[in-house]
Amino acid sequence: MSVPSDVVFQAFMRGDFDFITDFAPLCVNAIDQGMPVTVLAGVHAGCFELFANEGVHSVADLRGKAIGVAALGSPQHMFLAPIAAHVGINPSKDITWVVSPSVKPMQLFIDGKLDGFLGLPPEPQELHARRIGHVIVDSTVDRPWSQYFCCMLAGRREFVQKYPIATKRVTRAILKATDLCATEPARAAGMLVDGGFTERYDYALQTLSGLPYDKWREYDAEDTIRFYALRLHETGFIKASPQKIIADGTDWRFLNELKRELKA
Repeated sequence: MSVPSDVVFQAFMRGDFDFITDFAPLCVNAIDQGMPVTVLAGVHAGCFELFANEGVHSVADLRGKAIGVAALGSPQHMFLAPIAAHVGINPSKDITWVVSPSVKPMQLFIDGKLDGFLGLPPEPQELHARRIGHVIVDSTVDRPWSQYFCCMLAGRREFVQKYPIATKRVTRAILKATDLCATEPARAAGMLVDGGFTERYDYALQTLSGLPYDKWREYDAEDTIRFYALRLHETGFIKASPQKIIADGTDWRFLNELKRELKA
């Protein structure tokens, strides 16, 4: 089942499904809000790119500029606000966040009505193909963002606690799929198109070939949660400490077992 990221947690909490893969900041925010979410593993790092117009050459140049996001509190907002804060910009005062109910942020950027836009696949691939804007942050290669997971696997807490064997099987399946993306991106891209998840095979292949899907064994999933919890706490998105977020909303038992069982 596929649902837009801005409604995924509502559907998740309704019990429409028991597991999700979604952005680390979104998981942290959900845990802070008291949602019964348990993060189980990291899937991949990278994927978002921050585009800007000709008058913006660095993140510091975003001060006083207009940035489009799908909604306040959206994944794009929660990614970009900490990036701005990282260079001394107050994201709540120094940036004009543009939310349009009728026109998507990427289209506003294309039309020249925004100074910057944070894109998630397949948006970066389309902007590159159309030679629109230039990238000032690429989370796949630019530190510190490239050192942490972007997307993570999470389960409903009740299910994880009640059905540990099934939870481990699901985690194993997701991590094996992650390995497939790393070793056979062309095959994985074809499966995405055949499954109706995306229309453009070329964009899917670019995305899968460029993302570090082989890092789930190496990167520290808990460190990712700690990193984004610190950044979101600094920017006022969450109230809980990183220690509380980790204690309330993570379980690494299955990941640690599978690291031993699914050796590269």
